[in-house]
Amino acid sequence: MDEVVIVPWQELAADTLDNLLQEFVTRDGTDYGEQEISTATKVEQVRRQLTKGQSLLVFDSATETVTVMTREQFDQHQRHPG
Repeated sequence: MDEVVIVPWQELAADTLDNLLQEFVTRDGTDYGEQEISTATKVEQVRRQLTKGQSLLVFDSATETVTVMTREQFDQHQRHPG
């Protein structure tokens, strides 16, 4: 069974967080709608979501990756893992 653990993003070095967010927003399959948005803008949008507590930085032990989940996605995963 995979485990998803919240990563305390506030404790990461600024450049590490920037790199993680940039990797996240440039992943294949990340959909931001029809309008083209710059990578820097996408990173700032996700950073704002983290700051407001709307999204969480999480580590997935099954895939050994770090990703961003909305609070709702995280709660759903906790109720129905796997």
